[in-house]
Amino acid sequence: MTTDFQSARHALGARLRELRTEAGLSGKGIAERLGWQRSKVSRLELGKQTPTTSDLNSWAHAVGRPDLAGELTGRLSGIETKYRSWRRQLATGHRARQELAIAETADTKTIRGLEVARIPGLFQTPDYARATFAANSEFRQIAKDIDDAVRTRMRRQQALYEPGKRFRFLVWEAALYVRMCSAEVHAAQLDRLISLIGLDTIELGIVPLGAQLRRTPAHGFWIYDRRLVIVETIDTEMWIGDEDSIQLYERAWDWLAESAVYGPHAHRIIARARASPNTM
Repeated sequence: MTTDFQSARHALGARLRELRTEAGLSGKGIAERLGWQRSKVSRLELGKQTPTTSDLNSWAHAVGRPDLAGELTGRLSGIETKYRSWRRQLATGHRARQELAIAETADTKTIRGLEVARIPGLFQTPDYARATFAANSEFRQIAKDIDDAVRTRMRRQQALYEPGKRFRFLVWEAALYVRMCSAEVHAAQLDRLISLIGLDTIELGIVPLGAQLRRTPAHGFWIYDRRLVIVETIDTEMWIGDEDSIQLYERAWDWLAESAVYGPHAHRIIARARASPNTM
């Protein structure tokens, strides 16, 4: 599955590669000229990383075409934020969007996320995921490919066990009580959440009810390394790649993380929700 965001980023990467080739530089050569790692040059040219304005200005000078800096930064402004209607994305069901999530996760070392009303998809049990997809399909009146979507989401979760990856998630305590499935499925989901505490690749924080918070977003968001933020609203999904916005969401995440509890304390809060009559 391709998206407007990916297509535009790939096109910009192809333009960078074209300018490098015209200047007679190899990937290694331009990396040395810029003082970058060779891997960064590769990620930019392949469209796997969104460049900053500074990156593009430096590239234009490195290839001897400072006059093209305006063109490159203009292309960047066109891809920094992409809004996509959920109806358009999910017109054929959920599976394609889950495949895209697998690709983004594969290209990412650290994912930081905030969920305010549900368990993060990376931590969901198959039954909880099935209930989530079914409810979303009914609400949005879209094609129901629920079994395929569940299998794809479970496949994405294999990344949780890959050495070198980090998954740092914050979940509002209230989300532990939001029921979108049977009591048995919900209880099993909370058991699954408890089982993930202490896993080497996962840092799970619970933001308690009544926590003293500074101004932070009331919506969920996911930060992929330091290159992309994905924000979900009721009708659109926003892919945000500009540096200022990424820094803003990073600050929001850091403020929330200061109010979250971890380890045994998080375990106790989840266990309390598990024993609540509202989840039984």
